[in-house]
Amino acid sequence: MKRRSSRYSACRPLVLLAVSLLAACASQPPAPLAGDSTQTCPPAKPCPACPICPAPAVTPPTPPTEVRAAAAPLQRAQWGELPGWTNDDLSQAWPALRASCKGLAKQSRWKSFCDASQALGDHPAVPAIRRLVEDKLVPWAVHNPDNSTEGLITGYYEPLINGSRTRSDRYPWPIHAVPPDLLTVDFGDLYPDLRNLRLRGRIVGNKVVPYWTRAELDAMQDRTPAPVLLWAADPIELFFLQVQGSGRVELPDGTRVRVSYADQNGHPYQSIGRWLVAKGELPLEKASMEGIKNWAKANPQRLPELLHSNPSYVFFKEMTATNDGPNGALGVPLTAGRSIAVDPRTIPLGAPVFLSTTFPLSDRPLRRLMFAQDTGGAINGAVRADFFWGFGAEAGTQAGRMRQQGQLWVLQPKDDPAQ
Repeated sequence: MKRRSSRYSACRPLVLLAVSLLAACASQPPAPLAGDSTQTCPPAKPCPACPICPAPAVTPPTPPTEVRAAAAPLQRAQWGELPGWTNDDLSQAWPALRASCKGLAKQSRWKSFCDASQALGDHPAVPAIRRLVEDKLVPWAVHNPDNSTEGLITGYYEPLINGSRTRSDRYPWPIHAVPPDLLTVDFGDLYPDLRNLRLRGRIVGNKVVPYWTRAELDAMQDRTPAPVLLWAADPIELFFLQVQGSGRVELPDGTRVRVSYADQNGHPYQSIGRWLVAKGELPLEKASMEGIKNWAKANPQRLPELLHSNPSYVFFKEMTATNDGPNGALGVPLTAGRSIAVDPRTIPLGAPVFLSTTFPLSDRPLRRLMFAQDTGGAINGAVRADFFWGFGAEAGTQAGRMRQQGQLWVLQPKDDPAQ
């Protein structure tokens, strides 16, 4: 049964009063007989009418919440919309452009652009580079699903850590190569639409199960199936080597070797800085690489707890150390200040990308032509990039401080639609 409205309930006493009055009128005594001395009943007064209660207000049904479709990740733009485009010294971007073409040359849609860049030689003038880019490419603004155009820009670098080829009390922390039981399934080989999806795990019986987490691998110690390439002196420096994805190791005799990303255990990257903030160990503004290192030095007994909060684990391969940058996901050496890591689901690997952001801990504009030559476990989303600062301590300082907002424009061949 439906409940009566509140307005009906408010009228109810008036209804009862009217009924009572009507009943009183109906029960008045009859007129007296002739000669009866009893006082006659006065003329009946009209009974009050019951007030008409207004109909209860009808609340219109709430319309269903509109579900908006996600915005197109790449939307056509004009050169004039790129802030600082005409001020960039494109000669500094030329080595990175030539490197990207080594990775893009196999794609037919980039052939015309890369052939034209090859024809310009090793040291073209800035106007010639700008003319090449504007004649052959068009800008596409990168948008988030909510159609916003700003996102997080962080930094990374190539660190130098101390290590050895032999284990000792001074060098107790293993730098692992890819374990033989790590199974990697590339879905792109079977389903082109899933070209950026990989599954990692291990086989137990006839099932594929998740691979060991960081905590599980550490607990195995010498029983870990992953071979050891080198031994590191400091566990937190080794951790950040894994976060950066590549680096150089200085051996006791002063020689250096490079280790580069080879694979990963398949578990998602979890920020140890966020873990420290969530635990109340560090304020957000101090959860930088420098702040985390200082906390680790002050809390050595809690270091395993900190590191194991990130289940992801990176495996390396040894490379010959050169003065070039480390190889990124595109397979070409990264260029300091001109290479970025991106999410390839939105930005194609190798593509030129114009970046508009600010320098770390400042509002000084940082606007330049970059190249999407790398990826990263923490680089997810459309307007999201990791800026490669180069090698060494100064690059590490800049990378550790960088957490800026920025915008991205992907430059695509004119005769090919945005992917």
